[in-house]
Amino acid sequence: MKFRNTLTLTASVLAVFLSACTSTQPFKSNTQLSTPAKPKSNKASEVIPLRYQERTWHELPAWQADQLTQGWASWLKGCAKPRAAWATICAEAKSVANNTAAIRRFIETKLSPYQLINPDGNELGLITGYYEPVYPGSLTRTTTANQPVYAPPKDMITVALDEVYPELKGKRLRGRIVGNKLVPYPDRAQIVAKGIDAPVLAWLTDPVHVQFLQIQGSGRVQLTNGQQLRLGYADQNGRPYKPVGRWLVEQGLMDASDVSMQSIIAWAKANPARIDELLNSNPSYVFFRTLPTSEDGPIGSLGVPLSAGYSIAVDPNTIPLGSLAFIATTRPDNAGGIHRMVAAQDTGGAIRGSVRADFFWGTGDAAGELAGKMKQDGRLWLLWPKGMPLPN
Repeated sequence: MKFRNTLTLTASVLAVFLSACTSTQPFKSNTQLSTPAKPKSNKASEVIPLRYQERTWHELPAWQADQLTQGWASWLKGCAKPRAAWATICAEAKSVANNTAAIRRFIETKLSPYQLINPDGNELGLITGYYEPVYPGSLTRTTTANQPVYAPPKDMITVALDEVYPELKGKRLRGRIVGNKLVPYPDRAQIVAKGIDAPVLAWLTDPVHVQFLQIQGSGRVQLTNGQQLRLGYADQNGRPYKPVGRWLVEQGLMDASDVSMQSIIAWAKANPARIDELLNSNPSYVFFRTLPTSEDGPIGSLGVPLSAGYSIAVDPNTIPLGSLAFIATTRPDNAGGIHRMVAAQDTGGAIRGSVRADFFWGTGDAAGELAGKMKQDGRLWLLWPKGMPLPN
C-alpha cells in the first residue's frame, strides 16, 4: 500500500484505532437482538466440546427428502474459482449428472457431515435472514431523492493489521490523514452532517433506506425511467457497528422481543424528528460499488451471485467460504421448516460464532418481509471433503 506520507503504526496509534477496527464485510441482519438459549448448567458443560462433531447422513433431519439440485446449483457457482480445500471436489463435480440420485451419491461418497457445536455445548444457534432491498431513488439529487449513497471515499486509508499482527487476521484500520497524523475516519453523524469527498452513486428518498441498504450490504435503486441500479458492498468507515434496534431497547422505546426491520421502520415513520438520533446511534457507515443487473442475485463475499433460499452468510472461521452446508431451522412466517443443503457464499459483520448463519431470502419486499422477521433457532452441519483436515 502506498501513502503520500510515510506512516509508522506504533502501539499508541493502534490503541487509538483498535476500537474501530473491523472486518471487510457488511453487517447483515444486525437489527436482531435474540440469542439462542443456553443449555442447563451441569458438570459436562464444563468440558469444552469439539466444534465439529462427525455425524452420519441419516442423522441430518429430512436429508433424504431434500431434492438437492437447487443447493447443488448454487454451490457450483463457487467452483469457478474454488478454494483450496474444494478444488478436487469441484473438478469431479463437473461430471455429476444434474439429478437428485447422482448428486446424493456423489456427496455421500466424497463428503462427511459435521454438526457444528457452540462453545457452551449447545447445538442450537441463531439463524437470521437478509435480502436485497429495492428502494426508490435517482442518479441525480432531487427535492425528494436527497439521501446520498457513497462510493468509497478518496481520502480513506486502509491498513491491514494482520500484516503486523497475524492474530488479527481479517481486521483492518480505516482512517484519513489530517496534517501528519492518521486519525479515525468520521462516523455516521459526521458524514451526514459534513459530507465526505466520495462519489455519489445514487440518491435515495429516505435516510432509513440508506441505513438498511448498509445493513443488508447490497440492494437496488428503482429509477424513475423504469431501470434499476444494483449496488454492492465496497468498504466501511471502520467504526464499530451498533444495531439501531438495540438503541430503541436501551432507550425504553421498544421491547427486545419486538425488534425487527419492520418495527424499526414503523417507529421511524412515527417519530420523524428523532430519525437522526436513531440512525446516529450506529457510528458505522458502509460504502458501495455498482454491480451488473444481469446477475440472478447480488454478489456475495465469495464473488458469485447469491441464490434465494440456497445461499447463506457464515462466519468463515467456522464454515469456510465456498463450502457446502446443511441447515435445519424454521420459517419466520410459521409456514413450516427449512431443511436443506445450502452454499456458504457470504459473510457479515454480525455473523460470528459456530452455530450462526444469515439466510438469503432473495430480492424485493416479499423477501424483506421474511428476512426482517427472521430470528430463529437452528442447527448447522458442515459438509466437508473426506480426508481433508477440518478448518482450524
